[in-house]
Parts: sequence; C-alpha cells; structure tokens
Amino acid sequence: MQYLFDDKGRRYLDAFGGIATVCCGHCHPDVVEAIVNQTKRLQHSTVLYLNHAIADFAEALANKLPGNLKVVFFTNSGTEANELAMMISRLYTGCHDIISLRNAYHGNAAATMGATAQSNWKFNVLQSGVHHALNPDPYRGVFGSDGEKYAKDVQDLIQFGTSGNVAGFISEAIQGVGGIIELAPGYLPAVYSTIKKAGGLCIADEVQAGFARTGSHFWGFENHGVVPDIVTMAKGIGNGIPLGAVVTTPEIAEVLTRRSYFNTFGGNPVCTSGGLAVLKVIEKEKFQENAFVVGTYLKERLTALKNKYDLIGDVRGRGLMLGVELVTDQKLKTPAKLETIHVMDQMKELGVLVGKGGFYGNVFRITPPLCFTKEDADFLVDAMDYTMEKM
Repeated sequence: MQYLFDDKGRRYLDAFGGIATVCCGHCHPDVVEAIVNQTKRLQHSTVLYLNHAIADFAEALANKLPGNLKVVFFTNSGTEANELAMMISRLYTGCHDIISLRNAYHGNAAATMGATAQSNWKFNVLQSGVHHALNPDPYRGVFGSDGEKYAKDVQDLIQFGTSGNVAGFISEAIQGVGGIIELAPGYLPAVYSTIKKAGGLCIADEVQAGFARTGSHFWGFENHGVVPDIVTMAKGIGNGIPLGAVVTTPEIAEVLTRRSYFNTFGGNPVCTSGGLAVLKVIEKEKFQENAFVVGTYLKERLTALKNKYDLIGDVRGRGLMLGVELVTDQKLKTPAKLETIHVMDQMKELGVLVGKGGFYGNVFRITPPLCFTKEDADFLVDAMDYTMEKM
C-alpha cells in the first residue's frame, strides 16, 4: 500500500508514489488480481480484435469526464498520450503552432520535448512550433496570483509570434515536475477563451493531477472551472502498469481516420483490466475523499512547519499533490539546493521517501498513494521537523 521495503526488510513510508503513479497503493490486491486474472486469460491481441477489457475500461473512463469527451485512445505512457494529443490538435485545426507554459513538463519525445520548457529536460534536437508563455506561478511569477495578467501574454504570443491562428494550448492544472505549481486563479478560463478565438484546441495534461489526487475533484482542470477539448492521462491511471490515454470528442477524434493510426500495446487487455480495477478501487475505498481530508490536514501541518523554519519558502498544492519549496533567503527566494538534498537524505534515513522537483531542484514533491492516512502525514511532517531542527 503506502509502504516500501528495502533488501534488508526495512520499511519506508512512500510519500512519492513512484512519481505520482501508485494511486491505489503498492500491490493493491484488487488491482493485482485483475491483472493476474487477465494475464491468465489473454495477455495480448492488439486492438485489431475487439476485447471486452478495452471496451469496458474506455466506457468507464469516458463516464468520468464532462461534456462530449467520449472517444478514448489508449497509449503506454504520458509522453505518448501528449504526443498524440498535439498531433490531433494540429490535424484538426490545420495549424502547427502550439502554446505551452514555461516551466512545463509534458514528455521527452519529439513534439513533447518541444512543449516541455525546462532546459534540464531538453536535449539539443530539432523542436519546432511551440511557443512558451509566462508561467502563472503565484510564488515566483511576476504578477503573483493574478491569473488574468499572465493570460494576456498568451494573447501577445498569438498576435506577435504566430499567424494569428494556433493548433492548441497544453498545460497541467498543477505542474508536477515543475515543482507542484498550481496555476494562478482565473488563468485557465481566460486562456481557454483566447485559444478558442484563435481557432485552437485546449489540451489538459492530467498525467499527474488526475485520478482523484487533488481531492476536491477527480480531474485537476475541474478546479479551474474549464472543460478541455482533449484530456491526456497516464501514471495514476494504472497504479504502476504502462498505460496512458487520450480522451476527446467524436468530432475531433475523426481526424485520425484520415490515415491508419495504430499502437501495438496501447489498450492491451492486461493494462486496461488493471485500469478498470483502479477506477473501481478509487470509488470503493473513497480515495478522492481521503485525498481531500488527509491532504488538507497534511498541508496544514506543513504550513505550520513553514511558520517555524525560515528555510521553507512556500507550501502549495492541493489534496495529495503538495509541494514544499526550500529557500536560503525568504525575500530573494534563493533556492536551497544543497539543503533540499540534505533534508531528503535524512528523511530517508528516518524511513520517509519524498520526491524532489522544480527547475532548481529545491522543492519536495509529496504525491503519496491515495490510501495515505493522517498518521502517515504526522510521521512525514515529524521527520521533516526533526531533520530541520538539527540543521
């Protein structure tokens, strides 16, 4: 579940969840049983032959999404899902230009590396047709929490960097790799409106924020009151098995009939059986509610820690997708890179595993399995408190 054991049998509290992937808990019996049973029955047939496993999961997944988001394409990863979403938007609109955000991470293949906007993750290869807008970062951004001021930059990019029409806009609701940055309030509604006027499609990358992790809603974009044209997902969708998906409307999906689109392993019976089990477990065990209750409690405790130590510059996020940014100077917000590594290592010695992210590598990424308890939250914060007190 929320625990991992090393080769000597020592137990660790996993507060990273395999990079926001293990949503139901490690080796959840219901998910394991679904995967094993399907493997015994039929492991692979490709989608050339219809199988109830893919149809059942596609239907269940579409029922979790708003509006006319009813067509599901399965992939093996978030990178593949975002690649496909970007290609669909370009085919549907007849435009090439896509707008992404600075500090974003959307994958490491050809198009997605272009949409990714951190030099740490970008190799020096051809990346074309992506414009990166100002990041609506409430902590470090130039306009603080004023989402509409950041949104104006997207309008400027369209007017002064494109033909006036674009293929689309892609963003996470909470940037994961970027350091758990929740987009400034009012930003997404304003940008979605601007993109629509420029003929583009809006893509919501739910690879990390999706599947009940934010607690208040099942999908991250719902926290912003918007409905995208395309939704991409992976990680939590399968609790650790290679599975991703692109969900869009029938009208938009039709563009893929112009040629033969195919993915050998996408939608294989084993992965889709596991995916359906994940949806059932989230509902049966009320993990969304738990993410909200435990996440709220954990954030309150971390905020109290922020008031105790100058080393903590910001505590942010929602549900069980939280970030703690460490700085050496509260005013200058100087990234505390070495201190972050030190605290992370010491917490591991105490039996707590947390992730690290943000461009400067100074943000703790706390994305545990959604079965995390208040007792687990206390252990995590106490370990962080103990470590910082000794520094």
